[in-house]
Amino acid sequence: MTTVFTIGQLAQSAGVPTTTLRYYERRGLLRPPTRSGSGNYRTYGEAELERLRFIRAAQATGFALEDIATLLAFRDGDTEPCKEVQNLIAERLADVGQRLNDFHRVERVLKASLKRCRQHEREGRCAVINTLSAASGRARGRARR
Repeated sequence: MTTVFTIGQLAQSAGVPTTTLRYYERRGLLRPPTRSGSGNYRTYGEAELERLRFIRAAQATGFALEDIATLLAFRDGDTEPCKEVQNLIAERLADVGQRLNDFHRVERVLKASLKRCRQHEREGRCAVINTLSAASGRARGRARR
């Protein structure tokens, strides 16, 4: 016997809001559902639940929705293209490395800003606000040119 889910039941089973299911459908990640005879409700089966769980697991691993669409196409195809999946993972890993570098830079800037704020606290004027105001003034001047 196959289980039939409404959109609400499927969402609850997967731990996502119904809006997420509709979004995945629009993006082509989830196949369009069948409709019930009475009331024309969306109905889903076990295959859609498994597909949704695959999508969520891939997202939790760090894959973007575009990557997930590619992985689903590989999964649904006749062969398992390990080399392509490896390339996809390598690209995502490079992106994560770049974001980590960006976060480390932001962390250094914030730590330095906090230190400057604490050093100039007694002056009654925040050194960071002064620096940002001066930088925005310079940027505004360049934009006029």
